[in-house]
Amino acid sequence: MNLVDILRLLSLAAIWGASFLFMRIIAPVLGTIPTAFFRVSIAFVGLLVILALMRVDWNFRGKLKAVMVLGLINSGIPATFYSLAAQVLPAGYSAIFNATTPLMGVLIGGLFFREPLTAAKVSGVFLGLMGVAILTRAGPVAFDLQLLMGALACLLATTCYGFAGFLTRRWLDHQGGLDSRLSALGSMFGATLFLLPLFGYSVITQPPASWGGWSVWLSLLGLGLVCTAFAYILYFRLLSSIGPVKSMTTTFLIPPFGVLWGALLLDEPLGMAHVYGGVLIAAALWLVLKPGVSSR
Repeated sequence: MNLVDILRLLSLAAIWGASFLFMRIIAPVLGTIPTAFFRVSIAFVGLLVILALMRVDWNFRGKLKAVMVLGLINSGIPATFYSLAAQVLPAGYSAIFNATTPLMGVLIGGLFFREPLTAAKVSGVFLGLMGVAILTRAGPVAFDLQLLMGALACLLATTCYGFAGFLTRRWLDHQGGLDSRLSALGSMFGATLFLLPLFGYSVITQPPASWGGWSVWLSLLGLGLVCTAFAYILYFRLLSSIGPVKSMTTTFLIPPFGVLWGALLLDEPLGMAHVYGGVLIAAALWLVLKPGVSSR
């Protein structure tokens, strides 16, 4: 990897780590569904403008419906779960739980998609679960039902990501695949359509006590445009430059940034459980992602 790619990788990790900070600011004010809806809808509009400026060929090759369903699984539902978690969990916790995505992929691949489960991968899953247990049980936040529900919401989100990875390969990667920029746009469109009626119902039946001030709406713009729309473009550039295997190392880098932003900007407490749990999850990821495949 050259210096430019390393800087892109670090920038992407910092941006995605900040998404948990933004959700922690927004979700307690607006609630779960409005936060998730505004995130994907703002991202959809942002990608629409970006792709128009890039003059991308709008040819979905008959895969628009598949991409929209993937958007539900990979964006709409996870955004909802993370918005729910953000009401009770520090940003650093959610960022660390997000790192379990490859571990969920291992379990889902073995259980539902006939992927081989090696000893290293199984060991990685167990190490990762130990890391999650340490963080929830011994972390600086009180161990109670709210903490467990927030942790469960994060793990359900990463489960969705795991399924989406395999479904993307099955639905989109055959017959030459689909332009990843169009995949991102179609996914956000599907997620927006999914959340639109839920958003309307929530506003009618249980509107937020407050629609927040400038800090909430600037955070929403940051979450939708920077952490979602722009981050997708940056990620796709990395994929083409260094390949998918090296690009996945962002998984290792997001938790430190998530913990850092939460501590610096929200005064979230730090504890040794962050270190112990984070190290175990990092070791688990290494076991799951360690080479045995080509760098591209």
